[in-house]
Amino acid sequence: MIVRISGEDQYRLADGDGRLGDLDDAVLAALEAADEQSFTSSLSELLDYVRSHGERLGDDELAASDVILPPADLTLAEAERGFTGEGLIPDA
Repeated sequence: MIVRISGEDQYRLADGDGRLGDLDDAVLAALEAADEQSFTSSLSELLDYVRSHGERLGDDELAASDVILPPADLTLAEAERGFTGEGLIPDA
């Protein structure tokens, strides 16, 4: 799976990574609860996981992203306007 962090880089992660799905669920739960502190920390944890467990694609490597994650500075208010449904990562 190729994951892009908006405004940053692309990373290759294993398909079906259960931890990735758990982190995505935490972001969605914080969003649904309108808990800004939890949203910010869970989004940060998700992005940190992608950065640390993914293999960063080189600048010369062109690949379509399977998932595009929002930037780290996304606010809860912005997320409430832009995200709905299953979470950030479909079927993770």
